[in-house]
Amino acid sequence: MALEMTGSYDIPVPREKVWEALNDPAILKRCIPGCEELERTGETELRALVVAKVGPVKAKFKGKVFLSELDPPSGYRISGEGDGGIAGFAKGGAKVELSETQAGTTLVYTAEAQIGGKLAQLGQRLVAGTAKKTADEFFKNFAEAVTGETHEGV
Repeated sequence: MALEMTGSYDIPVPREKVWEALNDPAILKRCIPGCEELERTGETELRALVVAKVGPVKAKFKGKVFLSELDPPSGYRISGEGDGGIAGFAKGGAKVELSETQAGTTLVYTAEAQIGGKLAQLGQRLVAGTAKKTADEFFKNFAEAVTGETHEGV
């Protein structure tokens, strides 16, 4: 099952700060719903452990996250794949683009995800709704984290 999502967020912070935060595993870990571990294993690779709940199925996904198409401070592609054991697998990615605005930065993302196994049997509407909610939650958390970090440092 394949899903696509897009979204846009205005973050009242300079683009360089948003870029730095997008590359900070500690900030990403705080923002990813259900993320228990996120650790850098290489310059553009991270290891992740995320607990996800989709309808009645709760699964612990172990996986890798890769950063590519790096274009500082304009954006990058973040992609990952996770194995949830008997629940199935998930893989996907997002192209994240940052543009400067008078008020700070606009972050636009285009994400795609594929899931298989037991999760894919739950029905596209439930899975798509959960995926969209998770993406929205991540970017909302991210915008708050970046805004908070910047204002604390002033």
